[in-house]
Amino acid sequence: MNADSQWQLAGNAAELYESVLVPTVFKAWAADLVALAELRQGERVLDVACGTGVVARLAAEDVGATGEVTGLDLNPSMLLVARSRPAPPGTPVTWVEGSALAMPLPNASFDVVLCQQGLQFFPDQRAGLREMKRVLVPGGRVLLSVWEGPTPYTVAMSAAVERHAGPEAATTLRGSRNCPDPESVRRLMEDAGFRDAQIRARTLMTRLPRIADFVLRHLAATPVAGAVAALSENARAALAGEVSMALRAYEDGDGIAFREVTNVLAAVR
Repeated sequence: MNADSQWQLAGNAAELYESVLVPTVFKAWAADLVALAELRQGERVLDVACGTGVVARLAAEDVGATGEVTGLDLNPSMLLVARSRPAPPGTPVTWVEGSALAMPLPNASFDVVLCQQGLQFFPDQRAGLREMKRVLVPGGRVLLSVWEGPTPYTVAMSAAVERHAGPEAATTLRGSRNCPDPESVRRLMEDAGFRDAQIRARTLMTRLPRIADFVLRHLAATPVAGAVAALSENARAALAGEVSMALRAYEDGDGIAFREVTNVLAAVR
């Protein structure tokens, strides 16, 4: 989710992110990450690069009324959507606008730091990890996830965007899956002062609805929304059709299904 200007959203893209991508792509992964964190009642949790807040809202349920949850993101439109969502059961979430590289938060103020798909966007990953360590109490824990790599869907989508909207738009899209090697992240965590850093590969089955319709809604929820919207109606239809054709091997009912892997890195301060 977005941590710096590489993935800033404009217009109604944040609303579409919440309504289109969270339920289909991010919610199941958020639930898996929060379950791995084994949150306890009363814990104080920070969700870094929180986007529209799916991880923070799930964490709020686990820590209960005696806990505290804060969501931090650089993108004001994401936070606007996060604040508009119904309050979760458990504790209210505090939404904070700020950079993951210089968090406007006090030292040693959280028991747990979570970060779902944000690290790959940090312009300085070491600085981001040092900030996570700074805001954790001694013995606090961090869990962050990064994609294993592209999926058949993201490969097909990026290729079609490159053909129709140009290489710059495709490069932006591919950046979200251009994730660091998990072993290099583990070493960065150790260099930042974390201990017991471990990697856990997680696999889930992703199911997406009818691709010819879904892909254009997906792209409207990304930083390349403007470039795709500027195409002619025929070009947009051709783009969507190409993605759908490229994924025929993954058809599952009206949509597609494929296995997806993310790496969760966990460590202790």
